[in-house]
Amino acid sequence: MKLYIVNACSDLGVHIDGSNKGPYMLKEIEKKVDKVYTIEKENCEKQKEKNIKEKNIKFLNKFNEDLYNKICALNDGLVITVGGDHSIAISSCLASKKKNNNIGLIWIDSHADYHTFDTTISGNIHGMPFATICGINGRKLSYFFDRNYFNPKNSVLVGGRDIEDGEYENLKNSGITIFTTNDIKKYGATNIMKKAINIAIKNSDGIHISYDIDVIDPKIAPGVSVKATNGINLSEAKELLNEILKQKDKIKSIDLVEYNPDFDIDNKTYNIASSLLQQIIDKLKNN
Repeated sequence: MKLYIVNACSDLGVHIDGSNKGPYMLKEIEKKVDKVYTIEKENCEKQKEKNIKEKNIKFLNKFNEDLYNKICALNDGLVITVGGDHSIAISSCLASKKKNNNIGLIWIDSHADYHTFDTTISGNIHGMPFATICGINGRKLSYFFDRNYFNPKNSVLVGGRDIEDGEYENLKNSGITIFTTNDIKKYGATNIMKKAINIAIKNSDGIHISYDIDVIDPKIAPGVSVKATNGINLSEAKELLNEILKQKDKIKSIDLVEYNPDFDIDNKTYNIASSLLQQIIDKLKNN
């Protein structure tokens, strides 16, 4: 099986600049796959004001439609999508759902990303992708998708710790399983991920993994756009990924997102992002 990387170079989902540069920093690691594709955002005047509840939606939707079409066209291999802010997962997840239909989802993130346009406080669309791909945001951000959305019963949030009230209600109403950072600390990363995998694969044909680097404590990985304190350590971050990759026959696609070089210190986050990406490639290339 071929292994592709699609670089999703967009920071349109967040008011903070810089996460679009993340994939470019990882070029050396990406040479180890069969082919690399790059989708770039259009030049536009980026909206950053907090009172705008649909920030950059026109350009973000166009970017995501292009990204979705590119991933859908890669039918003969497994796609690793490298972001970019987490709004790019609207495309990567739904493209995988289009190609595989009955798949579960593991969302590794300090944030829930489960806002709607009614509950969002910031208006940042990178706070909405998980909700969007589970079908509670209508078609405003996913008009290009023509299949059933992800089943919340097979969808799991791992590492959540910065969850706002509105999105917590959305998660509860949808029936998403939540494993918090405290759960990882208490029960161990391996045990939590085993539970997440069992939920995601139950009555499904595989899994999409969406891994946000900000699940790691910002003292360890400062190069992210929106920091959430008291995160997991590097050992736990790698342990989560290692447990997933043991199930490589079930993995249909994977994201690595939210590395922002503009906020990195002494290449700390670059080293982590490149190590995680290397871990993914090495395991999947030996499929």
